[in-house]
Amino acid sequence: MLIAAGIGTVVTPPGDTLLAILHALSPTMFPAPSGPRTSLIVLDFRLPRILLAILTGTCLAVAGTVMQGLLRNPLVSPFTLGLSSAASFGAAFAIVIGPGLLVPFWAFGDNAFIILCAFLSGWLSMMLVYSISKLRGTTQATLILAGVVIGYIFSAGVLALKYLTNNEKLRELVVWLMGGMWGANWNAVIMLIPITLISFVILEWKAWDLNALVAGDDIAKNVGIDVNRLRLLGLLTSTFAASACLAFTGIIGFIGLMAPHICRMIIGGDYRYLIPCAGLMGALILLVSDTVARTIMSPVEIPVGIIMYVVGGFFFLFLILRARGKGLF
Repeated sequence: MLIAAGIGTVVTPPGDTLLAILHALSPTMFPAPSGPRTSLIVLDFRLPRILLAILTGTCLAVAGTVMQGLLRNPLVSPFTLGLSSAASFGAAFAIVIGPGLLVPFWAFGDNAFIILCAFLSGWLSMMLVYSISKLRGTTQATLILAGVVIGYIFSAGVLALKYLTNNEKLRELVVWLMGGMWGANWNAVIMLIPITLISFVILEWKAWDLNALVAGDDIAKNVGIDVNRLRLLGLLTSTFAASACLAFTGIIGFIGLMAPHICRMIIGGDYRYLIPCAGLMGALILLVSDTVARTIMSPVEIPVGIIMYVVGGFFFLFLILRARGKGLF
């Protein structure tokens, strides 16, 4: 975070960057940084973006980890199951249709209604995937294909909204759908912090049950776990966390796929440790990627979603080649 806050079109020394943050927290104890614009650049522009990247990376990685355990498929994630496209459709729907609905959520601000619509659309996509997974004879490959198809359906909905509306905000959706931290501000960060913390606590609380579920539904039921309730609660919580972040950032792909696998290679598959480790790894991956995206061609910014598509695509191919002849698990 300290390095990312100092890097950009205007480079600030690590000492000044740290002083800007500490001075904002306690003006009486710490002096202001020497640079006249350091506090403005660090606190108003870079720090909200850094925190949004950390929160989004954490939510997507934890959601991907839990989904892989609940559906017992190592290739599922919010992106591959179509949740990202569905949440984006919900956010686009809120932008276009929301002002005419006069719903009480507008009392909490535009973002509250956008998050609600993103969550409902994401939840709908997850329920479709969950229903398909319960069909007899459904294979792991079929589940991935179902997620891809569902993602295309919701992407078609976004294109239809773009075509039918004259809303100027939606006309900028092409850039937003590439995925980026342009929606970063302190209001977004303050709104996402409790969502991230509550979701993480709920999912970590169910880590023991996830460990039992990995051995199979029958074994989990024999030790007293309500498998259907566990899956519904896990999918509901992870969908809410991922959709809330995606409502601000657009589609960010492959975080929920990469972080869990990297952490399994490092610490193993115990969900008590895998969930927090994957959250930290997801935050690190997205923060590094966003820092590269805004500095590699400075002052021009590249959407971080493009970088994640490239990196995640190669990582996905690596997983497929690694699993060849050995099965997915």
